[in-house]
Amino acid sequence: MPPPEVGVVVLQPTTVAINKDLVGRLAAFRSADVRARVPGVVQRRLYEEGSEVRKGQALFQIDAAPMQAVRAQAAAALAQAQANAANSRAAAARARSLIDAKFISRADYDNALAAERTAAASVQAAQASLQAADINLGYATVRAPISGRAGKQQVTEGALVGQGEATLLTTVDQADPMYIDFSMSVSELAQVRQMGQGGAQTQVEVVLSDGTPYAGIGQLDFSGNVVDPATGAVQLRARIPNPDGILLPGSFVTLKAVLGQERNAFLVPQDAVQRDATGPYALVVGKDGMVVRKDITTDRSEGTNWVVHDGVSAGDQLIVSGLQRAIPGKPAKAAPVTPVGTAPASEAPAPAKG
Repeated sequence: MPPPEVGVVVLQPTTVAINKDLVGRLAAFRSADVRARVPGVVQRRLYEEGSEVRKGQALFQIDAAPMQAVRAQAAAALAQAQANAANSRAAAARARSLIDAKFISRADYDNALAAERTAAASVQAAQASLQAADINLGYATVRAPISGRAGKQQVTEGALVGQGEATLLTTVDQADPMYIDFSMSVSELAQVRQMGQGGAQTQVEVVLSDGTPYAGIGQLDFSGNVVDPATGAVQLRARIPNPDGILLPGSFVTLKAVLGQERNAFLVPQDAVQRDATGPYALVVGKDGMVVRKDITTDRSEGTNWVVHDGVSAGDQLIVSGLQRAIPGKPAKAAPVTPVGTAPASEAPAPAKG
């Protein structure tokens, strides 16, 4: 009887992406509390709740009359200090012109110079008071600290705010880009780092609640170095663009994380792997045409294949069809089989004629 014909594929090492299915929670890229920094009564709200606001945009107006009165007092004090400083400079100038001719005593001369210096210091103090009054007057108009979406107002018109503490008025969240917080166990993270040394930058794909993939691709930008003792996991974070505002902070999403690349791995079709009491194994056709059993170690699945490192070598003719006719130690005729996802042999370019 002629040897049975079996379908084979030739194994070659390749680079395989390390994928993990995870669950994460979305968080705003930046979140800022808008608070009242001066005491007063809220006169009106200047924005639409839930709308996009720009950095520096006015959100609330606090009654500025008390701050305006304080500023007027500070301005008057500055004017008075400047007038006193002018008088002191004039007196000091006269003292300097008379001291050489000894028309005044040394004590009067020193007193004139001291009064000049004191008046100059008073001017600086009055200028600082006026500057502080201007700052507080500016705080009467509460502005957005960042650009983003402004939330619901926490106080209404007529409320007294800023009495002893900075009263929360609203919150502004920047949702483009967006953060995705997720975690991995220590063992998984160590395995990924070991397999993915020298791999590409980690990418994260988001699957929405209806099962459709999100168009944007995220990038891992933070990996924690502290293990949570309650869960034994390490916190990670990715950043993903959100220009249309589809992703909302606080919601849970499913992640498909590409955490690196595994080099020099073999993709073995799952149909070609058999198991017995010893463990998983595969059959190959040797160079002498004999069927050889090879015990393998299946690391993980990748689609319809097993990712294998140990047990097979480059160039092995792996039997993928006709396994029931292949017997280890017996001859077999190897017939190449086109792997899934490649062009059939009939569509391959014809060899050049020499």
